[in-house]
Amino acid sequence: MILRGVVVVVAVLGAVGAPGVAVAAEGGAQRVCKVGDKRLTELSGLAATGDGYVVVNDGSDEASHRKIFFLDRKCKVARTVSYPSRPRDTEDLGVAADGTLWVGDIGDNDQSRDTIGLWRLALGAKTPQLYRLAYPDGPHNAETLLLTRAGTPIVVTKSVGAAGLYEPAGALQAGKTTALRQVGSVTVPLTGTSNPFGLPGRLVITGGAVSPDGTHAVLRTYADAFEYAVTGDDLVHAITEGTPTQIAMPDEPQGESVAYTADGTALLTVSEESDGKPAVIQRYALAGRPAITSPPAASPTAAGPSASSAASPPAKPKAQTVANDSGVPTGLIVTGGFLILAAAILGAVLLRRRR
Repeated sequence: MILRGVVVVVAVLGAVGAPGVAVAAEGGAQRVCKVGDKRLTELSGLAATGDGYVVVNDGSDEASHRKIFFLDRKCKVARTVSYPSRPRDTEDLGVAADGTLWVGDIGDNDQSRDTIGLWRLALGAKTPQLYRLAYPDGPHNAETLLLTRAGTPIVVTKSVGAAGLYEPAGALQAGKTTALRQVGSVTVPLTGTSNPFGLPGRLVITGGAVSPDGTHAVLRTYADAFEYAVTGDDLVHAITEGTPTQIAMPDEPQGESVAYTADGTALLTVSEESDGKPAVIQRYALAGRPAITSPPAASPTAAGPSASSAASPPAKPKAQTVANDSGVPTGLIVTGGFLILAAAILGAVLLRRRR
């Protein structure tokens, strides 16, 4: 009876959608190209370059899958880069303002890792450098890596409800473990977008990206993307305090990645291989978004946060708020929130890897 009551409340609130959040995609998903390479079956990270795409699989048992793959515009593998040691669970990647590629080795389904890793591949480099980091409050599972224009990496946890935002507390150093500090938290709005995991698929963050000019950032769930406007490279403030714009991404097989196109006019996604069918990169046009021709220059970057960022004191966690203009009584939303979390816990097993 309790579970049935939870489902009823969830159904009511799910039908309401995300109050105060606009939808800003033009025409839904458009197919870009099919990823036919048999090594690319568990795609979890995606980034766009001037001549194609970069992708990574999540933690795979096959050595041939544990590489950084560079694709051409037709989704054919143009080259690969190997890791000098075995990664644990690569879940996301991003391209910094100076062209440096960062891969987030941050997955931890069992929440048992003492450290997570960031792999840094500089322009022209043949081998990525590993930097280890540790959470201040115990292990977390995460699938989202964001990069500020100044070069600071931000990890967003895959937590039900409020997800934590963490950044390095000091400069990254090869061969040493750098402490992370929590700088905020975010809860994405609840929507009714259809996805293979139902309610739990709408409550956890599975990927993110920053636009080439740094003026926007996006977080995604298995169902939707939520875009935030960024002012002055203050990515944390934009996510924790801003009201996002929703871009529905219904019924992607297992959508865990999101990226901006090289000109910033659209979002790109790719799912893991589903039912033996190759993954497909999809494009969601952003309404009224002008093309980026010459992104503004970023501050000098290093292998870690800027000096000013490292010296600033830890910020208190902040939860994102979304205006309630849906007409639903606030008491129902609050009560329903607790029930939604209960339902999410009961359904969390659905979010385990199929492997």
